Amino acid sequence: MEAHLRVVGPMNGKFVFHKRPDGTIDKGKVVCLECKKEFAYHRSSSSLAYHLNAKHPAASAATASSEDVSNIASQSKAFRQTKLENTPRMSKSATDRLTNVIAKWIAMNCRPINIVEDEGLTEVLQIASNDPSYKPPCRTTVTTKISKMYDGEKKNKLEILAEDSPNCVAITGDHWTSAGNHSYFGVTGHFIDSEWNLNSFALTVMRTETRHFADKCAEQFLKVANDWGIENKISTIGTDSAANMLAAMRALPYEHIACNAHILQRTITVCLDSSGFVGVLAKCRKIVGHFKQSPASTTELNQQQVALGKKSDQLIQDVPTRWNSTLAMVSRLLCNREAVQATLDQQNHRLVLPTEAEWAKLQRLELLLEPCKYVTELLGGEAYVSCSVVLPAFRHLYRVMDITDDDPAYVVKFKNAFQKDLAARRTNGNEIWFEVATALDPRFKDLKCLPREKREQVWTILENMLQAAEPRRADSLQPSTEDDGPAQKKRRSELLLGSDSDSEDGIESGELQRYRAEPSISIDDCPLQWWYAHSGVYEKLSVLAQKYLASPATSVPCERLFSLAGHIVQKKRAALLPENVTRLVCLSDWLRKKK
Repeated sequence: MEAHLRVVGPMNGKFVFHKRPDGTIDKGKVVCLECKKEFAYHRSSSSLAYHLNAKHPAASAATASSEDVSNIASQSKAFRQTKLENTPRMSKSATDRLTNVIAKWIAMNCRPINIVEDEGLTEVLQIASNDPSYKPPCRTTVTTKISKMYDGEKKNKLEILAEDSPNCVAITGDHWTSAGNHSYFGVTGHFIDSEWNLNSFALTVMRTETRHFADKCAEQFLKVANDWGIENKISTIGTDSAANMLAAMRALPYEHIACNAHILQRTITVCLDSSGFVGVLAKCRKIVGHFKQSPASTTELNQQQVALGKKSDQLIQDVPTRWNSTLAMVSRLLCNREAVQATLDQQNHRLVLPTEAEWAKLQRLELLLEPCKYVTELLGGEAYVSCSVVLPAFRHLYRVMDITDDDPAYVVKFKNAFQKDLAARRTNGNEIWFEVATALDPRFKDLKCLPREKREQVWTILENMLQAAEPRRADSLQPSTEDDGPAQKKRRSELLLGSDSDSEDGIESGELQRYRAEPSISIDDCPLQWWYAHSGVYEKLSVLAQKYLASPATSVPCERLFSLAGHIVQKKRAALLPENVTRLVCLSDWLRKKK
């Protein structure tokens, strides 16, 4: 019987199948190995187990012990599996916070919304949250979050503008064409609050369908003003000097400030095209183009730069619409003159290199354009007072462009053309606004940037304004300022130079006389800090200072807004809905400046 096949299952080892006389196996019967009794077997072991418990208790206990060990092992395995399945998951509040942070990151850093579908981002978030089952929010959720975030931020901005504190708001506006060939109208707002902090943020970047005629531009400005409830608070509108913008400003009841950066850069372009630098600049452009179009030539140039102990910088090609790009091209070429000549000496080319006299011309041109770059960047800032710096900055430029006995003929020609063209372009500018703003800036209130006969006219204008103004006390806190490096401070101090004579005392009485008697502060000090400390003494003047010092000197804030929009409306995202473009661009601007 030991040779019989054993039953496979729980009764394995206690029963075997019955063997017929012919040697075949009968799987319908089994034989107990303890008592040799046969039982019918129909694949159920309940009767067999009953037999063991009743007739062979010892054998049944041994089988039970084996089964208990098996059950304990299976229970232990199941316990371990349960432990893995019970890994702690992120709570709902933590998930909501993470969703809000993801939406804020996408909005502030101009990321595409479909980035939440990126598998790599999902893996990073799962590891960071220690939750392998975490899934980022879907695109619809992120879009909803961004929309709510935009509505909340806009509500806060509207509440600030609705207060009495910003009694005047200056705006800048311009048009921009996106990568999808769609026209957008951007507007930024600027004002000084009750704490004497200069605020600057985007008001809108809205889609326009009409041509940029003057009447349409005027309507767009009025629409933005009405939407933000500042139609009665606008002090100035800053735009470029395009004919349609100038005509639109004549139709609006607001003061207009033409972009001084555009005026200056346009003057530079005209003077370069009509001076003695045309030929040498053409050679420079061909040299730069030679290296830009040949990666092999660029590699050889980099090798020469390393051999000469210089940094491996790429040459820069000037672009007509990019400010200061001609200066950047000339400066980079002068810095790498030896490396460029050594590289070209090893190549077969048809380039005509500048002569020694032409290299000297480029050095002269660099000296002429460097102050223009400095003034452009200085006037284009929006985090500090810039309107009061216009007249001192241009006075500095006129002094730089004064003709000396050492100037060659081509430099004399450039300086003459520069002074005449710049003066002609500034004729239609709002000079009175700049003069009053300069007088209200405690750094430049001596008005050394103006001729003597004009200074008293400015104080007379201010006296008339004070007589019509209502007293207003600015109960404020001290504003924050930005630190400038030593080189920047040294160059800004040059704006104080160039006076025909010292300013005289006036005959005014009251606030204006006391203000004129105050000593001028350093050019490195913040005028808003000074007004914070003296607004209680000069109640009427402080109201005028809030109005005139808040206006930006250029329309560069709009240009920055369009640069931000260019990171959002890219070629792969050119089909964004207009309302989504408005939300993303404005929210990104607000969050960046809020941070």
